[in-house]
Amino acid sequence: MRFGLFIPQGWRLDLVDIPTEEQWQVMSDLATHADGAGWDSLWVYDHFHTVPVPTDEATHEAWSLMAAYAASTSRIKLGQMCTAMSYRNPVHLAKVAATVDIISGGRVQMGIGGGWYEHEWRAYGYGFPSAGVRLGRLDEGVQIMRDAWRDGRVSHDGVHYQVDGAIVAPKPLQDNGIPFWIAGGGEKVTLRIAAKYAQYTNFTSEPDGFAHKSEILAEHCRDVGTAYDAIVRSANFNAVIGESESDVADRVKRIRDRQTAVANADAVDAMLSTATAPEAASGTPEQVIEKLQRMRGLGCEYAILYFPEAAYDRSGIEMFEQQVIPALS
Repeated sequence: MRFGLFIPQGWRLDLVDIPTEEQWQVMSDLATHADGAGWDSLWVYDHFHTVPVPTDEATHEAWSLMAAYAASTSRIKLGQMCTAMSYRNPVHLAKVAATVDIISGGRVQMGIGGGWYEHEWRAYGYGFPSAGVRLGRLDEGVQIMRDAWRDGRVSHDGVHYQVDGAIVAPKPLQDNGIPFWIAGGGEKVTLRIAAKYAQYTNFTSEPDGFAHKSEILAEHCRDVGTAYDAIVRSANFNAVIGESESDVADRVKRIRDRQTAVANADAVDAMLSTATAPEAASGTPEQVIEKLQRMRGLGCEYAILYFPEAAYDRSGIEMFEQQVIPALS
């Protein structure tokens, strides 16, 4: 099993009380730490407004962070979970990602999905098209990026996008282009897009749901003629790790106290419930190992961890690095 680490960027109210001028240093220090530890990749979210509700708290932009991490780290892979296809023209996004790949020495991953946060879409003037339109753009956009990275020049006359001889030079450093992580578990469309184009998928960390989505992905792979076993299946896990269950509870309380100072308590509680749910990678290191072993047995080869306290307290991350990663790698 390989492991990725989300770096806090404010989206989940995870930089509250840290002055704006100090936030990049906090994020950069965590990225440097991950670069020197047992993590295979670091990740950011592609969002503009905070959850669980929009606030005036910081949400740093994903691809700006990608460029910064490309220049400030040396080994670790760099991903977004996930870039919303409709937020950027796909051939322009291909150009941006290729540039970041070059800066990084060939370490960029392309996490990509249809997008979902309606408030954010409307606030930024994107409207909020139907799921069919959003997923249609995802399908065409992935094709455009794949062709641009492969050929250095792309044309496309589709329903959603038209591109006429766009040049993407230089191409990414990675020989077959930047790997696609198709994110989402939509069974009819998203998983079929993943079957056609993805090197990685990312869907639910709930064990029964993960097993079911895996079966659907396998069916689509058979239909489109791709190798199911060649696609790495991943899941995201919220994580609060402590030396004891009471330590975990104390950590959750500190997170809650910080976040409810700036957002509605009921909304915060709903968001934090994902960190204490049975499928979360929360608990003592021994409990977390047991949960992740079960997921590995279901075919989850890659776990991406989000620690809501990361900007304030690295001890949970360090416990994971010292006890969990060696047990599962």
